[in-house]
Amino acid sequence: MKNYKNKKNFFKKIANFLHWELTNKPEVDLSTEIWAELKPFRIPIILTILITLFGTLGYIWIDKFPLMDAIYQTGITFTTVGFGEIRPISPMGRIFTIFLIIAGFAIFSYAVGVLVEVINKGRLIALFKENRMLYKIARLKNHIVVCYHNEYTIELTKELRHAHIPFVVVDLNENLEKIAKKYKYPYYIQAEPHTLLALKKSHLSSAKGVITLSKNVPDNIAVVSSVRLYEKDLKRHPYYILGVANTEEEIEKLQRLGADEVLSPTKLIAKRMTAITVDPDVKNILEEFVYTVDTPLDLEEITVSKKSWIAYKKLKEAHLRELFNVTVVGIKEENGKFIPIPKGNVNIKPGDKLLIIGTGRDMKKARKVIRQTTKPKELDFI
Repeated sequence: MKNYKNKKNFFKKIANFLHWELTNKPEVDLSTEIWAELKPFRIPIILTILITLFGTLGYIWIDKFPLMDAIYQTGITFTTVGFGEIRPISPMGRIFTIFLIIAGFAIFSYAVGVLVEVINKGRLIALFKENRMLYKIARLKNHIVVCYHNEYTIELTKELRHAHIPFVVVDLNENLEKIAKKYKYPYYIQAEPHTLLALKKSHLSSAKGVITLSKNVPDNIAVVSSVRLYEKDLKRHPYYILGVANTEEEIEKLQRLGADEVLSPTKLIAKRMTAITVDPDVKNILEEFVYTVDTPLDLEEITVSKKSWIAYKKLKEAHLRELFNVTVVGIKEENGKFIPIPKGNVNIKPGDKLLIIGTGRDMKKARKVIRQTTKPKELDFI
């Protein structure tokens, strides 16, 4: 019993490492659509069964064949394989055999016609491919759903692959399969991203968050609204939603609808170009060391709540450097004032945003402590 539990825990760890779920059943069942496409094959199958039954009974009645011999003779005659007679057949039996050969050829020709028609439609093959993809996606856990394919998606997915973060690309483009092969999207769904069907197909119930990258802001608004509504239906913790927009008005709309972060590519590019223009020799350290997956450093903005134990205390009293090996490189106050490289005697107020740099693991610990309402016991020994 103990060995069984150890094996089960071992396979669970492997599944978690590969971002797999133990259950791999997709939320959308395509069986009904697949069977609907297979309906044209019903008539050839029924006719084949009836002719086989008719031929078997005919050989038993006309030439007194044993049951297995009658079935075998019907089969080789109906399929026109040309094996010949396995037992002596009377003139009446030979006329009956000719009828079976003609019937077999007619049914075979009809079946081939049906097969060609179904293949030419292409819907059945597409359904089989999609069903296989849905089962693959159903095994993902804590993945990112990336909505809409464009140049942002191409660059983003490169970084996600590099960081070993699983993702699903959702777009209505009819050439999405070719696009996915070209840009190495391992998982993709061809659907309108904001629809409930797309959310289910992308297995959003087990996802970590959503990134919507449409250049058409109403599309991003629709995605954010749909995800937040779906979130309420599932009664789960909030998804992390990241979007893109160009104007302040668009950014505000997405944030009010529930987007956690909204980036403006045009503004980011403009700021970067301005910095280079002012001083071409200065490199952006954040871009080199923080925004790449090759470095363990992380940069995060943590808001101090009214209930936080460090509210109304000096920065040095938090001992973030000593406890978690993280550094506060800036403080953004509620009034918009920014304090770069703050000293230890700076007072921390509720609503202040601490700009902290450190490793991802240390950052997680620091974030947890900053959000605590009571003073950590570790500080008693410092």
